[in-house]
Amino acid sequence: MNGSIVISTYPKEDDALNTAKKALEQRLAACVSITNIRSLYWWEGKIVDDNEYLAIFKTLKSEVDALKRLIKENHPYTVPEIVELSMDDVSKSYLNWMMDSINVSKKIIE
Repeated sequence: MNGSIVISTYPKEDDALNTAKKALEQRLAACVSITNIRSLYWWEGKIVDDNEYLAIFKTLKSEVDALKRLIKENHPYTVPEIVELSMDDVSKSYLNWMMDSINVSKKIIE
């Protein structure tokens, strides 16, 4: 079982919180960290300097596709940032905690 990190940026903290809560309730993530960031990016031919909220979803590879769908369906941006990063080196205890939190054994049985 491999871990993954999925990141996405949001214009408002409430947007990030709502998606984070849904991901946790549906057991698509074990943890979501949300922090305020400053982003600079190209949009419609101009460089934009914006305050955003970065949501960092800690999940399992088996849940990534469903998590990406959830993020996309609930995202206020027309072009949401949804990036998956593989956890190539993660402690066994953290990975076990993630598996317990996402309740993998129950999902396999159901």
